[in-house]
Amino acid sequence: MKKPDFKGLKALFINCTLKKSPQKSHTETLINVSRNIMDREGVTTEVIRFIDQDVAVGIYPDMTEHGWQTDNWPELFKKVMDADILIVGTPIWLGEKSSEAQKLIERLYAMSGKTNEKGQYIFYGKVGGCLVTGNEDGVKHCAMGILYALQHVGYSIPPQADCGWIGEVGPGPSYGDTEWQDEKINPPVGFDSDFTNRNTTFMTYNMLHLAQMLKAQNGYPKYGNSREDWDDGTRWDFENPEYR
Repeated sequence: MKKPDFKGLKALFINCTLKKSPQKSHTETLINVSRNIMDREGVTTEVIRFIDQDVAVGIYPDMTEHGWQTDNWPELFKKVMDADILIVGTPIWLGEKSSEAQKLIERLYAMSGKTNEKGQYIFYGKVGGCLVTGNEDGVKHCAMGILYALQHVGYSIPPQADCGWIGEVGPGPSYGDTEWQDEKINPPVGFDSDFTNRNTTFMTYNMLHLAQMLKAQNGYPKYGNSREDWDDGTRWDFENPEYR
């Protein structure tokens, strides 16, 4: 089997931890597992900690036009658009994705009405996925909400596009910890989880395969999904038997 060449692809990981830098983020520890695979495959990667960015709350492209003094989202959005793949990383709090993850989704939603050169919604042709960490149940629940939101605004979701790790219910060490209550842990917590390692690997390669395929064919054909064609009224005459 010929080895795929993923060089030329770009991936952006947005870590939605509630911890500002330089505090340790367990979510970023898992992000790095996926990122290291991509780096070895020649993919250009970047990790952004969302809480470090001065991003306003809201559902408009630029919230400085709606009462906020500052909003770094327009600049961050350029990085989102430059990437072929977007991976949302989040911890679990009370069984849900973090408030930062929800804010990110809302800001992505704010841009989803824009269109590309084909008249398609702007995230068409881009691939999405998510990583989840925590000490309580909720990996699949968080992934369900994030992946639904990403596909709804236009991202393409490959098979098994999520991965995660959770510890025992209640207080305890988190993913990547090497110490807990003065006790040394080796290997770091979660690193020997075959389930997490397998799913993270499969997720990463599934995103790369889909992104490569979409990029090779310049995204989706515009037939039947162009907002411009819909608005001009020339190709969507449903009273015409030709379209039945």
